[in-house]
Amino acid sequence: MARRSRFAWSRWLVGALGVGFAYLAWMYLTLPDVRVLATTNPETTAFIEIRRDEAHDAGKSFTLRRRWVPYNRISNHLKRAVIVAEDSAFFEHEGLDYQQIRESIEDSLEEGGAMRGASTITQQLAKNLYLSESRNPTRKLKELIITRRLETALSKRRIFEIYLNSIEWGDGIFGCEAAARAYFGKSAADLGPAEAAMLAGAIINPRVHSPAKPTRRLLRRQQIILGRMGRATPPAEAPAPAPAAPAPAVAAPPPAPPPS
Repeated sequence: MARRSRFAWSRWLVGALGVGFAYLAWMYLTLPDVRVLATTNPETTAFIEIRRDEAHDAGKSFTLRRRWVPYNRISNHLKRAVIVAEDSAFFEHEGLDYQQIRESIEDSLEEGGAMRGASTITQQLAKNLYLSESRNPTRKLKELIITRRLETALSKRRIFEIYLNSIEWGDGIFGCEAAARAYFGKSAADLGPAEAAMLAGAIINPRVHSPAKPTRRLLRRQQIILGRMGRATPPAEAPAPAPAAPAPAVAAPPPAPPPS
């Protein structure tokens, strides 16, 4: 009887593992191919469509403000501020910051509360482009797979460029150019340190912390970010191609002997 029970349990376990593997394989194959982002800017994002649907369901109009700008037309102050605020190890990890995850778990155990956010810039980009705000395990697993794909297919500079042009910064405001013009009446290229720190501080919850009417928490975050911005170094512009090596000199043929 015991042997029969163990056999039945083993069959159930093998079946469950098979179903789980098949589901993971299906999920992996149906997730988006991010390689197109190496040369193509995303026309929309999952979060833009979510906000559009929310407005429609509430019977409200939705006005999208978004203007793509290339990486070299974004203030270095903003690049530094965002790195400091969101992912100080962005250029050191491969999509997941295990140290931040460990510290987040330790803090939650000590404080007995919910785990604080430990998402990297790449994880945030994966969520904003393709997923939702849901916290269910399946969504998180998809986020991790897409994060690894982004890190494999794109350079850090390109990931950062797409992130700065895609994330939400207020009601219908997406991307740094739209945010800079909406809140400060200038382009993203012209943002100063204080303005950049204000925008970076609002990323934590742009629907609550607006640079137009900064909360006390946002003002505190701005000052903290300003104090740390000097430690961050954004990726440099793509280096100029190395000059071509000069062609090797060719020895002249020896003069012909004089006629005899």
